[in-house]
Amino acid sequence: MTSLHLNNITWSPLGHGHCHHQFQLRDASLHVAAGEFVGLIGPNGSGKTSLLRCAWRFSKPQSGEVRLEHHNVWKQSSRWCAQRIAVVLQEFPEAFGLTVDEVVAMGRTPHKGLFDGDSLEDRHLVTQTLESVGLKGFEDHAFSTLSGGEKQRVILARALAQQPQLLILDEPTNHLDPRYQLELLRLVKRLQIGTLASIHDLNLAAAFCDRLYVINHGRIVASGTPKDVLNAALLRNVFGVDALIDEHPLHGYPRITWITQP
Repeated sequence: MTSLHLNNITWSPLGHGHCHHQFQLRDASLHVAAGEFVGLIGPNGSGKTSLLRCAWRFSKPQSGEVRLEHHNVWKQSSRWCAQRIAVVLQEFPEAFGLTVDEVVAMGRTPHKGLFDGDSLEDRHLVTQTLESVGLKGFEDHAFSTLSGGEKQRVILARALAQQPQLLILDEPTNHLDPRYQLELLRLVKRLQIGTLASIHDLNLAAAFCDRLYVINHGRIVASGTPKDVLNAALLRNVFGVDALIDEHPLHGYPRITWITQP
C-alpha cells in the first residue's frame, strides 16, 4: 500500500512571478494515506487541476516535493510513475478508431516491454475492469461512438487495468448522470486504493471522501474530515455563496443546500 505526500508545492505556468495569482500554486501541501479517499475542492480557477498535474508528474513544481511512499516522483521515470499512478482526466483522449477493449488494454502498457503483445492475464484484466464499470458487452464498440458517461467509465476501466497503487481523478463525475456518479464513486471507494480526486459537487465530496482539502487562489486554506471542513463560513469565504449545512438524514455526513435568492 502506498501513500502520497505533496510538500510545499509552488508552481506557475510561466515560472516565478509571471502569472495571475489565481493560476499559481503557493506552498500547497497535502497527503493521501494508503487506501484513503481524499477530495480536493475549491472554486473554478483555484488550482485544483494544476496541483493534480504536479502530483502525477505532468507539471514540474518550481519548488517543493512530490513523494510516492519514500520516492521523489520527479526523480523517477515517467514509466515508473505510470506503473504506480493511474489518472482519470476531464478530457477524453483521441482514440483514433480504437475499440473499447483496445482503449482499456492501453492501461497495461507501462507493465510490458516494447514488443510484448497482450497476455491471457491482460485480456482477463480488461474484461474484468469493463465488467466492474458496468460496460460488459461493449468490448467491440468504437470508443468514439460512446456517450460522455460511457467514455468516462472506459477511461476509469483503463486506469484500473494499470493496477495502480494511487489513483488521481480530475472531476471524475463531470460527464455522468446521478446514477453513474454514485456508482463510479462507490466503485472507487471499494477499491481501497489511495485516491486523490478533485470534486465539483460538494455533496458527493461529503458523501464519499474520508478527508477534504480546500484550495483557493492556489493555497490550501482548510483540511480535515467533511464535517470539519464543510461549514457555512468557509463556503461563504471560498465560494462566495451562503449555504445551509445539516446532516444527511440516512448517513449523517454533511448535506449542503445552497441559499439562492429567487
